[in-house]
Amino acid sequence: MNEVLKTIKSRRSVRAYTEQQVSVEDLNRILEAATYAPNGMNFQTWHFTAIQDAAVLAELNEKVKGAFAKSDDVHLQERGNSETYCCYYHAPTLIIVSNDPSRWWAPMDCGCAMQNIFLAAKSLGIGSCWINQPGQTCDDAEVRAFLTKIGVPETHRVYGCAALGYAPEGAPMKEKKLAEGTVTIIR
Repeated sequence: MNEVLKTIKSRRSVRAYTEQQVSVEDLNRILEAATYAPNGMNFQTWHFTAIQDAAVLAELNEKVKGAFAKSDDVHLQERGNSETYCCYYHAPTLIIVSNDPSRWWAPMDCGCAMQNIFLAAKSLGIGSCWINQPGQTCDDAEVRAFLTKIGVPETHRVYGCAALGYAPEGAPMKEKKLAEGTVTIIR
């Protein structure tokens, strides 16, 4: 089996991280891989905001929690009022992937870029996890103001985030079990 297929088949979400930071070189490689993803008519309307500053990550988490605390959903309210909840699992790096929502292909472009981020990270020995919460809350006034302050274009919607870091030694990895009936081949 070739290396790309091995990487695809072995990648799993990581939800616990060591404090070791992703190097500048590896982060740049991962961001470059993101920019090589397929995108609508090659307009490249997306934007990638990488955060490695722990204080900025903690502030983002507090803004997300604030939005959750205002929610009508009891489960989100619990997260918003939790002292220990961390939407990015304390990963040392978070990449926010945003795009112009007026482009109908924006979510698909971001999904392709996210997959490239995850595969590039795995190929470099870096764990990753898709994070939805900043996208879920990006229309909240406080979250939106914070996102704009850190460089997410004001006209963009957040379509996903990638938590990046190193899994602790011996962290369990779930075995992938394929659901039956998910593939149909017509010949």
